[in-house]
Amino acid sequence: MNTVSKKAKIGNNVIIGDYTVIKDDVVIGDNVDISSNVLIDNGARISSGVKLHHGAVISSIPQDLKFRGEVTTLEIGEGTVVREYATLNRGTSYSNKTIIGKNCLIMAYAHVAHDCILGDHVIMANSANLGGHVEIGDWAVIGGMTGVHQFSKIGKHVIIATNSRVSKDVPPYITAGNQPLKFEGLNLIGLRRRGFTNGQINSIDSVYNTLYKSGKNITQALEELKKQKNLTEEAKVIVEFVSASTRGIIQD
Repeated sequence: MNTVSKKAKIGNNVIIGDYTVIKDDVVIGDNVDISSNVLIDNGARISSGVKLHHGAVISSIPQDLKFRGEVTTLEIGEGTVVREYATLNRGTSYSNKTIIGKNCLIMAYAHVAHDCILGDHVIMANSANLGGHVEIGDWAVIGGMTGVHQFSKIGKHVIIATNSRVSKDVPPYITAGNQPLKFEGLNLIGLRRRGFTNGQINSIDSVYNTLYKSGKNITQALEELKKQKNLTEEAKVIVEFVSASTRGIIQD
């Protein structure tokens, strides 16, 4: 037996397990598989092909004392999998939405707080926790039991070690670990799996040599990089990310 509001908009070929609760303001696409004991609260916008495992809590109210019941949403992209007892909060009036991209994997007991933005193919391992307003780029991997401070940004193709504490921004294409969190080199395995060429990888490596190995501070390193002509697209992504950082980036 489950409790499904007649006001909820539910697509075709949707499986709903026992004791699942679906509230009024919910939109669910086609071919969604919802296990038992799942709570899908108001504001959930679930795309086709999503799988929600036992005990997942979807679009619950944000853990923000300023929240006053504003109408906000949680968006989950196509093909994303949410494992057991993960908790995904909807947005606040700050941005009105929390966004999880396509083909993500949110493992058991992970938490995504209000107003977070996750790109496509993001993996959050067991018990990883995001504070509010965190942004994560495509193909990033967050290790288990890692905590990410609110408003932090993690670039695309990043992998962060298990049990890390993220309080600064983590620029794209790298691995990060240790306490405090540090740059540990390029995410070479991930980049090669994604089809990056040796030329692209060498370009990325050159940028990080300037940022971390040249003896310059970050401001000086950025000035040098911005003077270079014919920066590759990957190099531009790094320079733009670091230039836009408000929390500062992790150190070597």
